[in-house]
Amino acid sequence: MSKVHNEPKLKNGVLQAIRAQLEHRAFWLYLLCDEAGKRGVTWEDFGSAAVKRCGLSQGADLVKKGGTDSLKGLKKTLFTKPAQWVFEMDVKESTDDTLFIDFHYCPLVKAWQKAGCTDEEIALLCDIAMCGDHGIGECYGAKLELPKCIAKGDDICALRYKKIK
Repeated sequence: MSKVHNEPKLKNGVLQAIRAQLEHRAFWLYLLCDEAGKRGVTWEDFGSAAVKRCGLSQGADLVKKGGTDSLKGLKKTLFTKPAQWVFEMDVKESTDDTLFIDFHYCPLVKAWQKAGCTDEEIALLCDIAMCGDHGIGECYGAKLELPKCIAKGDDICALRYKKIK
């Protein structure tokens, strides 16, 4: 039996439609990694670098859009109110130097569960997907820590961005 519990509390139609799009993208990641694995390339070698490049690109765009590398700017540009609803986020702390957010639901994990991935595959896919978030953090001069993770059986994903001093 799976140790991963991931059920949304908010279920209105708009949120379900947005989550379905995110699930579809997560399904792509799984299929790409699965095909790479069939060709002898490890999922980490294949996916991590590509997703990190995406995060670095997105992060650079977010810094430019927000006009600041303050982590308050990251909250304003990426972790908007609609995003907070989709992932059922609680912003725990938001300063120029720290951004702590708890996610209570993950559509990516839901996609991997629907695809029949094992708990180990879900955890690995999450690690790969989080490379994008690490890249975004770098663009803000911050390091991302993830002390809790839904994909690894925790009740939340605890994202902790901290400026590198």
